[in-house]
Order: sequence, then C-alpha cells, then structure tokens
Amino acid sequence: MRQKNILVIDDDKIILDSLCEFLRLEGFRTSGAETLKGALAKLEQEYYNLVITDVNLPDGDGLELLDIIKQNHPQTVVIVITGYGTIESAVKAIKQGAYEYLTKPIVDDELRLAVEKAIKQQSLLSENESLRLQLEQKYRLENIISHNYKMAKIFDLVEAVADTKTTILMAGPSGTGKSMLARAIHHSSSRRNKPFVEVSCGALPETLLESELFGHTKGSFTGAVNNKEGKFLAADRGTIFLDEISNASAALQAKFLRVLEDRQFEAVGSNKTYTVDTRIVLASNRNLKEEVKQGRFREDLYYRINVVTIDLPPLCERVGDVRLLCEHFLRVYSTQHSRNKLGITDEAMEYLERYSWPGNIRELENVIERAALLSKNKFIGPEDLPNSIMQEQNQQQQTYKPMSLKGALAGPEKNIIQQALEANHWNRQATAKALEINRTTLFKKMKQYGLYAEAERLGLI
Repeated sequence: MRQKNILVIDDDKIILDSLCEFLRLEGFRTSGAETLKGALAKLEQEYYNLVITDVNLPDGDGLELLDIIKQNHPQTVVIVITGYGTIESAVKAIKQGAYEYLTKPIVDDELRLAVEKAIKQQSLLSENESLRLQLEQKYRLENIISHNYKMAKIFDLVEAVADTKTTILMAGPSGTGKSMLARAIHHSSSRRNKPFVEVSCGALPETLLESELFGHTKGSFTGAVNNKEGKFLAADRGTIFLDEISNASAALQAKFLRVLEDRQFEAVGSNKTYTVDTRIVLASNRNLKEEVKQGRFREDLYYRINVVTIDLPPLCERVGDVRLLCEHFLRVYSTQHSRNKLGITDEAMEYLERYSWPGNIRELENVIERAALLSKNKFIGPEDLPNSIMQEQNQQQQTYKPMSLKGALAGPEKNIIQQALEANHWNRQATAKALEINRTTLFKKMKQYGLYAEAERLGLI
C-alpha cells in the first residue's frame, strides 16, 4: 500500500520538526512548511492526503489556507491546530471544512487518533471520487453503441442541448435506451457532479406518486408517520428523469405544469412552497399527441414539455447495430460471469439480425446474457438462442404469401443496402465496394427504396 503523504505547517521550527518526526515514526511520509506561501508551493508540487496547519502563520491565516485547499484540492483533509483555542475559533474552522481542531500543546495520543480518523475520511473521499469518475465514464454519450444514422442525429441533438436548462421529452418503445440516454444527457452537462434521480411513474400507484415526487408531511395521509423529502427536492441543482410520464393522473399533470413553469411545488399536506433548480427529462412509450386527442393527457402540459423531442428508434430499425450490441454485451457478461466466450457464430448472428426484437435493446441484452451463462461452447451458436427467436423465423420461412419474386426480394435487399450504408457511415463509394456493385447501381437502389430521400432529410448526403 502506498504511504500516506502529510504536509505539516507551523511557524515554530521546533514544533514543526517534532510533528514531522512523530508522524514519520507512525509510518507516514511528511513534509514541512513554515509559511502560507511555502505551504501553497508544496501543494502545487505534490499531492497530500492530509494537511495539518497552525492557524497563525507569519504571512497569512491557516483558515485562509483551508479555503484554498477546499477549492483546489477537495480530496485533501485538513486538521487545524492552534495555541489559542476557543470554542468560536473551533466552530469556525469546522464550518469552513476542517476535519478536526486541536489545541497546543499537542498530546501524542490525541494527534495519533485525529490523524487515523482523518486518513480514513480521506480514503472515503478518494473512493467516492473514483466511483463518480467511473459512473461519468460509463454514462458518457460516446459509450452509447450505434452506427445508425438516426442515432447519430440524436447524438448531435443531445450535444447541442445537454448543457442547457431546457426540458427534454424522449419518445419511443420500451427498451430502446431512454434511461441510459437521460443519464448521458446529465453527465454531458455542467450538472454532472449533482444528483441524477430517476422515477418510473408507471411503477407507483397514483396515490403514492405525488408523495414520491414532491414529498409529504407527517400525518398528511394514512401511513405518513414521518416527514418525507420528495424526488424533486433530492434532484435540486441536478437532473430528474421521469419515465412513463403518460401514467400521471390529471391532478398530478396540473402540478407538473406548475413545476415546469416556475420550478415550485408544495409537499403533500404542506403549505410551504419549495423552489428548485432541477433539469427535467421526461420519457413516454406512448404517443403523447394521441393521448392528448383521447383526452388522457393535458394539451397545455404536452406543449410545455414538447420543447426538444428525441424519438428513439426501435431496434428493428437499427439492424446494423445488432452485431455491435451483441458483441458488446457478450464481452460484458463473459467478464461478469467469468465465462470464456470468444464470439457468436455467423449462423447465430443471422438469426439475431433477422429477429424483430419486440423488447428492443433490453431484450437483446437479456438474450446475450442468457447465452453467455448457458452456452457450453466458446462461440454462441443458434442452439444457445431462445426458442422465440428460432420460431419466429421458422414461421416466416414457412408462411407463403402470393407475390412476385421481385417483390419478395425487395425487402431483404433494402435491409442489406441500409445496413451496408450504416456500416460505412453513408459513404456511397465504400458501400458500393462492400456490396461489390458500382456506384450508379447503388444510387438507383437507394432512390428505389427511399433511402436517398431519407438520407437527404437527415442531412447525411
């Protein structure tokens, strides 16, 4: 284990040397400084787990140093020492972020105990920061796997609006990755170090959803035995993601409208108004425009949340991404479950790419995890796939619908060309080469199947 590094600051040379020597004998690496300027220079040159500083320094104040450390070296813990200890100065030091406050003369046992506790606190801070960085890395936009042109447009849109306060509405079937995209939006914004709170509006009864979102006071309803802070307050200065927003009741929709407009609300059973600075991202797997027509969703709320809309395509429209996602999930679950899987056979991949994926990415992930766990071979084969995938395609092959051969081949041909275009980032020369046809033929096929018009609409050509 790497030795912990401690910086000791005191203008009394005898005390400084004594403290450094004591801490070295306790197994720590130590450095000393007699002035504020000298301490700042050492902090710039080297990382310290712990700083022990006197309050009174010849060229400044130990509490001033405390503020600088808090701002520029947040993972460094500080112990303040002084020869003129008062309750007021101790309270002031702790309020400014000092971990401990000791008075001279320093007792060895007190110092030893204070340093041990401070080092443990510093280890927790470092661990929390490491976990935060891992989460930030995991949910970065670049980690969302896709070569699909529709997803590329979505990524451009997210980058444009991520660091704004505007409300974002995500639409699309269940399992298309709305939750992960919401986290990517949060981690791409300046709010990344603040809370990200996710609430599934469809998973809670209507009677509890309002309490979950806005909190409640003790005795406001049966079972409310204590005051409870709601999710909106928990997400203050961060981001709240409200999934399945179409499940909210009419009364709750009215409250949502106020929160969206004023960022204000009251807890259930309370007259106190809370104001929050919360970024709101919403999602629905239902067509909200249709819900408005049917009278199930407020029209004014719909137009208030429909500022920036992201339509996530189902996986069946992202056939070119199936292979990428399969390979990614196989790597993840082979490692997670300690299975030595080398890949997926071409035959199995054909089945996976032809399947309709009604459960979208979530279903595909479950299929690959199951195969990684149960397969007895190094490569995942058709025998490792669920019966539903095999049966669907067997039924498709067995069902005959009267049509011309040209009409029957049109669908598969369009899919192959679209997959090749996506794999080559819509570069027609590279796509024509991959398909072993000339560019003129490719251009005619793109026109015939509407792929050229779609690419023009999305700005890919």
